[in-house]
Formats: sequence, structure tokens, C-alpha cells
Amino acid sequence: MKSHYMRGAIFKKYPVLSLLGNILVVYLLFTLCRLAFLLKNWGLYADTMTWGHAVNLFGAGLIFDTSAILYTNAPIILLMLLPLHWKERPCYYKIVRWIYVILNSIAIYSNLIDCVYFPFTGKRTTSTVFAEFSNEGVGNMTIIFAEQFLSNWYLVILAGVFSWVLWKLFLPPLKKRHVANGDNDNNRSLVNYYVVQSLSLLIAIPLCIGGMRGGFTTAVRPITISNANQYVDRPVETGIVLNTPFSIYRTLSKKPMTIPNYMDEEEAQRLFTPVHIPTDSLAFKPMNVVVFIIESFSKQHFGFYNKTLRNGTYHGYTPFLDSLITHHALTWQYSYANGRKSIEGMPSSLSSLPNYVEPLFLTPASLNRMSGLARELGEHEGYTTAFFHGAQNNSMGFQAFARATGFKSYYGRTEYNADPNYHGDDDYDGTWAIWDEEFLQFFADRMSEMTPPFMTAVFTASSHPPFSLPERYKGRFPKGDNEIQECVGYTDHALRLFFDKARKQPWFENTLFVITADHTSSHIDPFYKTSLGAYNVPIIFYAPGDSALKGYDNSRVVEQIDIMPTVLSYLHYHHSYVAFGKDMIGTPPKETFALHWVPESSGYQFVKGSYLIDFDGKDVTAAYNYRTDSLLSQNILATISKDTLMQMTQQMKSVIQQYMQRMTNDKLVIDN
Repeated sequence: MKSHYMRGAIFKKYPVLSLLGNILVVYLLFTLCRLAFLLKNWGLYADTMTWGHAVNLFGAGLIFDTSAILYTNAPIILLMLLPLHWKERPCYYKIVRWIYVILNSIAIYSNLIDCVYFPFTGKRTTSTVFAEFSNEGVGNMTIIFAEQFLSNWYLVILAGVFSWVLWKLFLPPLKKRHVANGDNDNNRSLVNYYVVQSLSLLIAIPLCIGGMRGGFTTAVRPITISNANQYVDRPVETGIVLNTPFSIYRTLSKKPMTIPNYMDEEEAQRLFTPVHIPTDSLAFKPMNVVVFIIESFSKQHFGFYNKTLRNGTYHGYTPFLDSLITHHALTWQYSYANGRKSIEGMPSSLSSLPNYVEPLFLTPASLNRMSGLARELGEHEGYTTAFFHGAQNNSMGFQAFARATGFKSYYGRTEYNADPNYHGDDDYDGTWAIWDEEFLQFFADRMSEMTPPFMTAVFTASSHPPFSLPERYKGRFPKGDNEIQECVGYTDHALRLFFDKARKQPWFENTLFVITADHTSSHIDPFYKTSLGAYNVPIIFYAPGDSALKGYDNSRVVEQIDIMPTVLSYLHYHHSYVAFGKDMIGTPPKETFALHWVPESSGYQFVKGSYLIDFDGKDVTAAYNYRTDSLLSQNILATISKDTLMQMTQQMKSVIQQYMQRMTNDKLVIDN
């Protein structure tokens, strides 16, 4: 009795401890829900699950639980930390208690419901559930829920027990009595109460924001459902790591993927198919593959692509890459990004997955089974695979996506700092990542330690706001018309130093290098300010051991999603796979095209042959001859050939329909 009294006294003296106690109860119940989920769905995991792996998955789940619990309990945190001088107001505490129990019960019930629903979807429930059941009548829904309640009665009982636990273990905040005038001790106690409550509230605000985001630094994007891939060996294990409230919260503002019914399936596949079935009979070439995704490296920064720009006076900011393109590499005049964000460049370039409507990283489809260069070459050809990004390891969700698409190793700021040959955080730019020069040198060193053949990719960071440079390089590169261009010059120099080192390595001659940008940057020249110019990025193929792989292709229309099929075709890869791109080298020019989602218009832009059309999802709204009208000033929709317009429109619709269908139905890999 005495210990119980002493514990109660402590909580009454420090009401912030009452709040922490209430939050810990919710953590415990979320963990028990995860255990119930695992036991209910044990058949999905039994073959590969070990105790150690289960503990790791449960530990990772705490990151997502923290976000969900803080979102759910934000009103409780506020109400319990407000520095109010309450007299005898038991009604207030009853209201807080009811809010606490109701909100957390709803969150817990959603977790328990997914114990049953998960096997049907293979994913935690997201906000799309509201659209999925919107057409069901009340009577039908009542029957469905009644049947499930009866067949899963034990989960219903468990839900009731958890709500009772929430009610029973709720710790109320301090109830302050009215203090009589002149009572100095009580006055001091009251002042202390106000100070502690105010400080607790001020401290809680940034802590809650950091917990909701999954990190405190600006280099880390708020975690989303795709981050669960970082901790799992199989996509189905994301169901253990995630929780349902988090999955719903993170997708509430996202546009649902709807499958348009433009045409029947047979017609759609006749016009376009993402299933690649190689017919090449030549022997596979086990070359190393190295992909560079360069931050914000729009074509507008290159001298090579802009020889006629500004009356021939524009020389660009990439002397090394210009020289590489001119003398040693293959590139394309009409090459485009598939998105406008960094998180869109990685799926496009490495997995041939475009981003329509919403970035893949932010949608429920991010939990799909996905392939990519790393998985195809790693699983079928025995390649060593690794992804490199010099920022904090969970930055941008790159580590999660790399793991989900088959990269076996990940090298980020953590691994860089652990290397005694480098200077750790002395090489950190102070905002985002390790400077490009040092990290690309580290990249070259790590590849020299790998067993070939290997497939690696690196995502650079220095040409990113706030556009700072290492002190030793300030004033060395031209500043240009925009602050990014000085950093472009620095990264180009860092690439030169990388290739200087790589050229001395035994693996260099047997390597295919692919260089592209994640997206464009600030637009300067009017050509790059158009809706098409905003997607102009370089795509460069360089194979030191193949002197024939060079030139400037000004006939084909290509895009980032073409990188994966082109690489696999170049290597004479023999296995079937899903990719929404095509071979940039072997496909006839008239059959090449590019398709982007344009966020400003909430529509699509389709480029093929000499023409570009704008499509709002239902109708074509504009057409241009972009090769002769580079500023897209003349809408020729009324005069373009009806046959040409019809062919372009139908093929575009086929791509969109099959993309949405495969994303929604988890059909991004070929089941062997």
C-alpha cells in the first residue's frame, strides 16, 4: 500500500510522468497487436522467420509506432501539458480520459482488424480502404463485419481487453486545488507547477514533431510506408514492421491510384507491354554496371547539349562531362526525366518504374514486390550489388528502396565515417551529405574491394541547396547565371577525379557506366522553362572497353525508365522481367517515346516522333511539334493528323492503364 501511495504521489507531483506512463501503455498495446498480427498470420512467415529476425522487425516497428502514437495522442499530450490552474474540475479529467481511450482504441482496433484483412491484400491497410468500400451498401457491410466478428471472436475479445486496459491504467494529470492567499509554500508549489508544465510543453513540441517525422534533421524526409522496406528481407514482412494507423495517416493526403478503363486488356497489351521477354541468343556479357544519378544536373548546364544556345556563346559548366560525351560516350538529344523530385529519379533510373500522379515512394505501391537492375543481375547472374548515397543512411527513403529492389549492401554517411582512410564528418557539407569529391573517391575504393561482376549506383548530393562548396574550392568554378552552376562545376570536377582513380583499377575496362540526373533544376533559358524543357536531363552510356558505344542520337525519344532495359539488352540478358521502358539502342526511332506526369496541370505529357500531346486523363488538350517549335508556342491540335493523334493517344492510354493496373495489383515482377 505504501509503495502504491508513493508512486501515486510521484505522478501527482510531476504530471508529465503521468503522460509518459499513458504513452508507454499505448506502446505496450501496439507491440501486443504486432505479436497478435504475427501469430494470426504465422503461415506467411514460418518458413523464413527466426527469433533474431523477429526481434529486429519488432524493434524497427517501434519507429513507425512512435509516429502513429504521437499523431494519435497529440490532443492528449496537449491537454495534459497545458499549464492550467485547475481547481476541482473532475469533469475535465473524465473528458481527457475518454478522449485517450477512444482515440487509442480506434488505433488498436485498426491494427487488430488488419490481422484478418492483411492476407487478402498483402499490405497494411491504407486510406484507400475508404474508397475500396465506398460502393458497398450499409447492409452488405454489416453482413461482412458480422461474419468476421463471429469467425474472429477472440480478436474481438482482445480488443475489448485492450480498451479496458487503457481505461484502467490511465493516469490523470495533477489536480490543483485552490490556493489560499498568503500560503507561501503552496504559492511556491503552484509556481513550480506552472514552470514545469510550461517547460514540458515547450520541450514536447519539437520532440513530437521529430517523432512523427521519424527524425530531426532536415536531411531526412518524413518516414512513410516505403521506409519499412529498409528493415525487411521480403515485402510481406513490412506487415510486421508497419502498423495500420501509421499507414492510414501517411496516405490520407495522397491521390488514390485508380485503374482507368480506356480499352480492353488485349488491346492494351497489343499497343504496349511492360513484360520484356528477351530473344537474344548471344552469350551474356558479365560486365560491371555503374549508375550515377547526379543531383539536379539538368541539360541546361552542359555545353555539349547547348551548342547553339545564346548565339553560340554558352560553354556550360561541365567541361569534363562535355569532353566525355564528345569523344567517348553515347548520348541522346531528346532524353527526359520521369519526374521532378529526387525520390522519383531513383525508381525510374534503376527499376524502370515511372511516377504517375504520386511519387512511388509515397504510395501503398511502394510495398509491392519490385525488381530493378540490382535484383535482375544479382539474383540471376550472381552480381555483387551496392547502393551509395553520402547523406544520413535513412535519408529520402533511398536505403529502403535500394533494399526492396535487390541491392545487398548500402553505403551512406555512416559507412563513410567508419572508413579510417577518410575524415568522417570533417567532409560533411553541414546540411545534406558528404562532399561529392570525397564520397565519389570512397565509392571507387569500395568497388575495388568488390568481387566482380558488380552492379552499383551512386546518388550525389553537392549540387543541392544551399549550394555551398568546400572552402578550398570557393571561387574556383564559374558562378554562372544561377547559384547552382558553381556547384555543378564542382561536381563535374569530382566526377573527373573519380574517373581518374577508376581508370587505374582492374575493373575499369570491363565496366558500363551510365550517367543521368535525378531531375532538372532552376530553369534559366526559355527552352528549359517549357513543360517539356523541365524534364530535359542527360542520359549517357560509357563503356571504356567498347569504342563503338559512342555518338549523339538525335532521332530517338528516350527517358530514364529506358536505362534498365537498355543495360540488360546491352549485356544480352536472357531472363524475362517487367519494365516500363524500352531499349534505347535497339528500338527503332519511330517506336520510341516518353511519358511524364506534369503536376502543374495534373495531367500527362506524351512525346513521340516529332509531336508532344498534353492529356488531362480524359481528353487531349494540346499538341505541339516540339522539334520545330521548341518553346511550345503553337498549339497544333486542330491541324495534326487525326491518325497520328489517335495512335499516340491510344498508346499513351495503354501505358497509363497497365501501369496503374500493375501498381494496384502488385504485378511488378514475373512470378517464376
